[in-house]
Amino acid sequence: MNSLYQTTIRSLPLLGHGKVRDNYAVGDDKILIVTTDRLSAFDVVMNEPIPGKGMVLNQMSDFWFEKLGHIVPNHLTGVAPESVVAADEVEQVKGRAVVAKRLKPIMVEAVVRGYLIGSGWKDYQATGSVCGVQLPAGLRQADKLAEPIFTPAAKAELGEHDENISFADMEQRIGAELAEKIRSVSIALYRTAADYAATRGIIIADTKFEFGLDDNNVLHLMDEVLTADSSRFWPADSYAPDMSPPSFDKQFVRDYLETLTGWNKTAPAPALPADVISKTQAKYFEAIERLTGEKVKV
Repeated sequence: MNSLYQTTIRSLPLLGHGKVRDNYAVGDDKILIVTTDRLSAFDVVMNEPIPGKGMVLNQMSDFWFEKLGHIVPNHLTGVAPESVVAADEVEQVKGRAVVAKRLKPIMVEAVVRGYLIGSGWKDYQATGSVCGVQLPAGLRQADKLAEPIFTPAAKAELGEHDENISFADMEQRIGAELAEKIRSVSIALYRTAADYAATRGIIIADTKFEFGLDDNNVLHLMDEVLTADSSRFWPADSYAPDMSPPSFDKQFVRDYLETLTGWNKTAPAPALPADVISKTQAKYFEAIERLTGEKVKV
């Protein structure tokens, strides 16, 4: 399978390279978003691609955008990515790109947690709460919460860590009405997605959504949604509390990096061995097949 580490599209103005996505302007009101095979771990972009990962993420997002479209509008335009680039650039966008509405991004990530894991678990151990949301005493790592909780994060600059914030802080940043709308929509999206994923043998432990506003201030779901990069997916058949369950994402990369004594989790990234790359690729491919019942379209 061909991999794409960075795009070289010259027929459209480049807006910027993110950790994983390259964005180009399509006129004044649309953006071409190309999901590359780059992988970011601990907010550092690795030097080696995970072949096909970008296709998995793009097609997984498309699947969820369609399934959740009744809850909130999204950024999709329906314009074929192949139609907005030069003929010799089509292979760079095939199966891994969308033409999206150009929205005003809201600089708060909408995080929903259904299980106590990751930074939420660390926060709970220290304070008994997560981002200011008080939780019952005695919970274990990876315990399912009685109800999903909304725990926003302030978006950081490229290479920096997002900062968990309280809902009150979110209200201060974007206004109480918009904050409440995002919270209620995010929890509805999570519940609907988690119920569906459960029928496919997958637990969605937590996820993050990103939103933007159009010219009429209508809220839209944007960027990526419920992918293995923006969510923790656990196989239900191997889930158990009081541990960190295996997941369908970059777990193999993170586990490998944690074994390196000479790397301090800042750029430049260390080299990834071939077996770590192949195992990570297999997890991404398994995730989309289990969720959608279909293989990646290449």
